[in-house]
Amino acid sequence: MSLRIIVCIKSVLKASHLGGPQRAVGNSELNPFDRPALEAAIRLKDTMNASVIALSMGPEVSAEALDEAQAMGADEAVLVSDRALAGSDTLVTAKVLAKAVQKIGAFDFIFFGTRTADSDTGQVGPQTASLLDLPFLGGVKKMELQHGGWEVHRVVDTWEEAWQVQTPAALAMDPRAFIPRPVGLVGLSQVYDQPKLWQWNVADLGLTAEQVGLTGSPTRVADLKKTTHDRSCRIIEGNPLEQAEALLEMLALAGKIGS
Repeated sequence: MSLRIIVCIKSVLKASHLGGPQRAVGNSELNPFDRPALEAAIRLKDTMNASVIALSMGPEVSAEALDEAQAMGADEAVLVSDRALAGSDTLVTAKVLAKAVQKIGAFDFIFFGTRTADSDTGQVGPQTASLLDLPFLGGVKKMELQHGGWEVHRVVDTWEEAWQVQTPAALAMDPRAFIPRPVGLVGLSQVYDQPKLWQWNVADLGLTAEQVGLTGSPTRVADLKKTTHDRSCRIIEGNPLEQAEALLEMLALAGKIGS
């Protein structure tokens, strides 16, 4: 059986700035929650006949994240990059990814990270699946090929569910279940010697500038500010019983618990 897996990844900022995002090679990295999704795809490639395509939407610097994906084991990479995409919300991002998936062609699975380290919404995966009319499961921890389909296990709160899934389908991976492999120098050198990166713009996907970016986004970031937390530490003396009683008294006086 031959599988074709598309893994949607994102290049995120290592550090935020009050003046707005500053996209640069030194301040960008592959979203850490996307690495487990790549690992899940590459494990399937290691054990059966499968090909892996890494897909990302973002500025030119996102190519670095796609290089890392190929160094991990992805066979090809696609970057959708266009100045018109600046300011896109999750719905527009999902729309662009869905168009890119359709342009890539036939596939069995689309893998997503559970969320991103910057916006932290977890919306793009299910939104993309909805636009493509695909079944979607999040929190996936295990996949097994069974007779007639796939059995997919996922974690929901303290429960583990087992689902029967027919392809094509979209899955978001539990980051605790797929510890990503390290990227070696040999893998990186091979990518830079023979990169397999295709780059598309908005027009290549049949979209217009008015359909993407801030213009096409129904939601947008209204404000960005740094928050601070005033914290203090106090050592409670005494034996465990005395410490517990003193802590309860402190919490009661602070109005945190009933007296």
